[in-house]
Amino acid sequence: MKIGIDARNLVRNLTGIGRYVLEMCRGLAESGNEIFLYLPEKPMPDLSRLSGATFRISSHAGDIRRLIWAHTTLPGQAARDRIDVFWGPAHRLPSNLDPHIPRVVTVHDLVWHHAASTMRLQGWLGDRLLMRPAIFSSDEIVAVSRSTADDIRTLYPSVSKKLRVVYPGLTSLSDGAASNVLADNGIDRDYVLFVGTLEPRKNLRNLLEAYALLAKSVRKDLLLVIAGGQGWRLGDLRERIARLEIEPDVRLTGYVADGDLAALYRRARLLAMPSLYEGFGFPLIEANAVGVPALTSNVSSMPEVAGEAALLVDPTNVQEISTAMGRLALDNTLHSLLAEKARLNGLRFSWKKSASEMAAVFESAIAARKG
Repeated sequence: MKIGIDARNLVRNLTGIGRYVLEMCRGLAESGNEIFLYLPEKPMPDLSRLSGATFRISSHAGDIRRLIWAHTTLPGQAARDRIDVFWGPAHRLPSNLDPHIPRVVTVHDLVWHHAASTMRLQGWLGDRLLMRPAIFSSDEIVAVSRSTADDIRTLYPSVSKKLRVVYPGLTSLSDGAASNVLADNGIDRDYVLFVGTLEPRKNLRNLLEAYALLAKSVRKDLLLVIAGGQGWRLGDLRERIARLEIEPDVRLTGYVADGDLAALYRRARLLAMPSLYEGFGFPLIEANAVGVPALTSNVSSMPEVAGEAALLVDPTNVQEISTAMGRLALDNTLHSLLAEKARLNGLRFSWKKSASEMAAVFESAIAARKG
């Protein structure tokens, strides 16, 4: 198939959705499909792993210009390339796409509906206004988890027949054996690892308060390492850490590249991901792949993705988060049991399988548009 893809999520540093787009594109290309990537501007990340793809790079930097690009330049390029199917991998489809072109949209989450207060206004408006028309105009809808599929089905029951669940795969992160991230950040003992953009939905405030509730004797041997780029509406994180009097025991690494992230996962005692809402949750399976168990929330997709490799907590209950953190830090029997299950859980997710299932969805969309 000739597959056209809205690749705007590959422009910036790769976070969850960007990594999803990159890996899915690579899997689709490796299985013999012809990939056309449409980007509003030159990408920052190294996309050499997609060397077999055709890139259509425009000069539409900035939010407003990118929006205009998506509904003018991109549809024209897709029509000229005579693609067999168009894929919007993140909640959007061009409104002016040639009506003969089959189209598929992936929905990662419905944060705008379920956790609107945790979003930036611009992102909330974008999803609220653009996700619905993409869902209704698509020939097939892909949800990244059963939880997300249920959310879509509840909000838009009439689209249930064209709704499919295709799990993302597990990315094999670059070997971090030569990484200096631990030494550079003074990480010199066991630690709880948080990975993600520093934004309200990730529930960092409650995580910090839960960590502060641990006995000093526990914190002395268990750092809290926060790895992620600065997001929004968290105020001064360092000031909050100082106010909780846990500054000596917390490390803020900022955004880290894959090699450093691999090293952080490999050495972690546990992953802490007590998010308020997630459509999937890549850190859960990335940690699981190296035998690291998780503490995560009992809401949305997290129980589904974590399987039996995590302790589940109410993300609004600081004491519950703290208690679970303490158990995973101190109970070696429990930790070993969950670590063993973690590796098995990671094996459930494969990009090769994901790409194969996505290709089947594209074929179904082509058949639906012809019919």
